Amino acid sequence: MIGIRPYRAEDRAACKAIYYRAVREGARPAYTQAQLALWATSPEVDHSQPDRMLEQWAYVATQDGRLTGFMSMTPEGYLDLAFVLPEVRGLGHAAALYDRLLARAYQARLPRLNVHASRLFRPFLLRRGWQVDAVEQHPVGNERLERFVMSLHLPAEAGPAPVPG
Repeated sequence: MIGIRPYRAEDRAACKAIYYRAVREGARPAYTQAQLALWATSPEVDHSQPDRMLEQWAYVATQDGRLTGFMSMTPEGYLDLAFVLPEVRGLGHAAALYDRLLARAYQARLPRLNVHASRLFRPFLLRRGWQVDAVEQHPVGNERLERFVMSLHLPAEAGPAPVPG
């Protein structure tokens, strides 16, 4: 069973490891090795940088006592981080995280959500009603990563039931 709970500071190292594996292994079919190496340089936390997920609506997915993914959104509606372990892709972990964040966005009465989505995240969002507003070639080191500027308009009168946390 997939559990969803709010992110805590002590989750940072596990989330960084998930991020590293999601990029280096999970995104391998969609990007070159050079792009992946620049996108995820290390599985180690850089403690000189602040933990931005502490300032966002952030949730982690768990199964059998271990973290399997995480997703975060700013209070303004920017879907910032969304990563799951390669072995749980397609098993509902990302969907459960997304549903929790979407409920939070409706609770906050946000009119619109936006994101810069990867090639792999774009189809996930398209299936949930998002639209592609633009395609960008984002510079990372001496490489460029294709990403999609996407948005979702939230109707004020609809939305999922409120979710705690």
